[in-house]
Amino acid sequence: MQTHEIRERFTDHFVKAGHTAVPSASLILEDPDLLFVNAGMVPFKPYFLGQQNPPYPNGTATSIQKCVRTLDIEEVGVTTRHNTFFQMAGNFSFGAYFKEGAISHAWNLLTGSLADGGYGLDPERLWVTVYLDDDEAAEIWEKKIGVPAGRIQRLGMADNYWSMGVPGPCGPCSEIYYDRGPEHGEEGGPAVDDTRYLEIWNLVFMEKERGEGTGKDSFEIVGDLPKKNIDTGMGVERVAAILQGVDNVYETDLLRPVIDTAEQVTGAKYGAEHASDVRFRVIADHSRTGMMLILDGVTPSNEGRGYILRRLLRRIVRSARLLGATGETLERFMTVIMDTMTPSYPEIADSRERIIRVAVTEERAFLKTLESGTHRFDEAAAKTRDTGAKTFSGEEAFTLHDTYGFPIDLTLEMAAEAGLDVDVAGFEAAMGEQRARAKADNKAKKHGHADESVYREWVDNSPTQFVGFSELTADARVIGLVADGVSVTQAGAGDDVEVILDVSPMYAEAGGQLGDRGRIVTDGTVLDVTDVQKIGKRLWVHKATVLSGGLDLGQAVKVEVDPDWRHGATQAHTATHLVHAALRQVLGPTAVQAGSLNRPGYLRFDFNYTEQLTPAQLEEIALITNQAVDSNLAVNTIETSLEEAKKMGAMALFGENYGSEVRVVEIGGPFSIELCGGTHVGSSSQIGPVAVLGESSVGSGARRIEAYSGMDSFRHFSKEAALASGLAASLKSPTEELPERISQLTEKLKAAEKEIANLHRQQLAAQGGELLNQAVEAGKFTVLTHRLPDGVSGGDLRTVATDLRGRLAGKPGVVVLAAADGDKLPFIVGATKEAVELGVKSGDLVTLLSGYVDGRGGGKADMAQGSGANPAGLDAGFHAVREELAGR
Repeated sequence: MQTHEIRERFTDHFVKAGHTAVPSASLILEDPDLLFVNAGMVPFKPYFLGQQNPPYPNGTATSIQKCVRTLDIEEVGVTTRHNTFFQMAGNFSFGAYFKEGAISHAWNLLTGSLADGGYGLDPERLWVTVYLDDDEAAEIWEKKIGVPAGRIQRLGMADNYWSMGVPGPCGPCSEIYYDRGPEHGEEGGPAVDDTRYLEIWNLVFMEKERGEGTGKDSFEIVGDLPKKNIDTGMGVERVAAILQGVDNVYETDLLRPVIDTAEQVTGAKYGAEHASDVRFRVIADHSRTGMMLILDGVTPSNEGRGYILRRLLRRIVRSARLLGATGETLERFMTVIMDTMTPSYPEIADSRERIIRVAVTEERAFLKTLESGTHRFDEAAAKTRDTGAKTFSGEEAFTLHDTYGFPIDLTLEMAAEAGLDVDVAGFEAAMGEQRARAKADNKAKKHGHADESVYREWVDNSPTQFVGFSELTADARVIGLVADGVSVTQAGAGDDVEVILDVSPMYAEAGGQLGDRGRIVTDGTVLDVTDVQKIGKRLWVHKATVLSGGLDLGQAVKVEVDPDWRHGATQAHTATHLVHAALRQVLGPTAVQAGSLNRPGYLRFDFNYTEQLTPAQLEEIALITNQAVDSNLAVNTIETSLEEAKKMGAMALFGENYGSEVRVVEIGGPFSIELCGGTHVGSSSQIGPVAVLGESSVGSGARRIEAYSGMDSFRHFSKEAALASGLAASLKSPTEELPERISQLTEKLKAAEKEIANLHRQQLAAQGGELLNQAVEAGKFTVLTHRLPDGVSGGDLRTVATDLRGRLAGKPGVVVLAAADGDKLPFIVGATKEAVELGVKSGDLVTLLSGYVDGRGGGKADMAQGSGANPAGLDAGFHAVREELAGR
């Protein structure tokens, strides 16, 4: 049974049982605890905590959630059970049914016949575990389902009590295991051997809320959840391995094709030896995880989610090279994994080009880094041999790992080729210190679920009615006041307070658009509202200062949006849609939105793209955007279902968890169609001019466009015009001729600078005779080592070195020059033909000198250059060069 069918049978089973099918959320959600969604219940957390009422008719739902867990990336492939990406099929009940319902649903699907839509598993091969004191669950399994008592085992908190690892929902659980047979381990059930007995489904009876604590079993239970809930998770990949009759998840229809491709690319064979098999599994696992992360908008970077993606992609490249690959590999791996995953995730088809572009760009950058790391290794290995040692430093091995991305196995292999051992213990010690720092940092960043309990009652029972799409003022009643995180009944002049209203025309910050500014007024009372935030997507919290009078709970008030603020914000937000549409026209569909910010008169738009935009592209984007403004395109909003919106071609934002009903903003028919909950102008001409300021990089594979809209755009253009007029007056040239006039002046300046540089080089060359007087004899060689005055560039060094080497022609001479140039120390080594014939290699001398000045470099035997960062080591480096030559 193919994985796609396994997914379909799961969803059909629970839909027939009255559950609402919920699409997988993005791997990226706004959650303070998580880099990525790591469990099927994460998108439903507000319902479990009681912060929101679930929008499902029967109080039940089912989903197949994309998940990524990256705590133990190094363990991937070492065993065959661990994946960084996996699909968690789950069913959820928010007070509708509890233990018996969850157990019955799972058992019926697993053991039901294929003809009836089940998986057809042999019930005699299924074992279950329950929490130590959960007699209720044990009795349901034995009395209601018929599982023999001998196949029901009780385990402790570490195994059968579930939580997210941070404060939040938790509860005892019951796990279902499949006996894979005696060839996989010893008898005795999962309590004895959880390799033979493979866990396939976890049923969590979520009824408690946990507090702070560490580990799986050392936290406090702080209370009951509002309702007894069910959260289950069935591992799709593990069930696929069982139903497809293969040994592990890497042999299934989703991952085995990548391994087959890796065999073709590398020439190695899967199954030949454990070390190679680990590398094959790393390639397969990380290719899928990397592809899914790119699909959901992640781009490689040096922090957060982007760092995880970068690390995964580089591990693929390293593993492929260690298996024998010599060229680029990621495009082939990504193509295969997209083919296997598209049946379950059709949206991949629209992102294939973008996914390949991001992956290949990262691979090419890493291959250059790999080259630099190899150079660092060669230098360190040479130093090791020069000292007579046979062991490569563990600290140096860690530097290669941490700075250059070298895995220890690559360093071990290269060291063996160089005739060296590696201080693995020293490397592990350095790695241990890094892990401890990372663990402490990670612990510091885990805050648990933000305490929003003070708002819970209003979220559940009195959500705010937003009327701001059509109104800028509204009559409302104060239904809540919060000060310093505590519910209060009144606020006086000078107080900062959060005001909760039953009705509000003020937009709460979302989708990149900042919250509205405005006032809340009543007889003798004025509050200045400086921000509006949304709690649980249902409650508007107005952050305000009481300017005069006082406010009481239950008081009737008038709410007024600052019309200028709203006008400017709607102009900027609608302009963002136009810029996005123009961007995709110019760059193609691979330029996908990665974030935005809109405030009155200004917009910032981030998008996934790997190349810097040209001036011509920017000009075209600005032209298309302003043509759309000039065309007075109608701006329409449509309330519809998520499925209908997708059929319309509406684009969705990464990281947003959309409900079943969505709002589509359509501008000019097909020109721009996006899912958006923001406020917008009535027609595009109301935006006014849009001034595209430029674009910049915000990380690997991510770019940013900034622009002004409306009057801010007009003011920008006015300043630019004034600047141009001022330049025209200064240069005594008409404005339209400024580019040519400035170009002429620039050419004159370059010519003057070139003439000065020539004079400078002539002056340096004239000093050559004096410098040669400082040359010394070192064995068979005449050697000149000299530091020239600061500010001499690398190019000038080469000119002087070439001249001095020519003056030494006819005898074995070596010239070594250096000069501080800003924060760099360029240096050069030149050798005469006679010196080269005696075995001198300028590149080797550059490498030797580099070690003393924290530098690097290279070149040919007769001339080589480098650059360092530590001028203090120069004299010692010069001495080392002379000693090296004297000893020949």
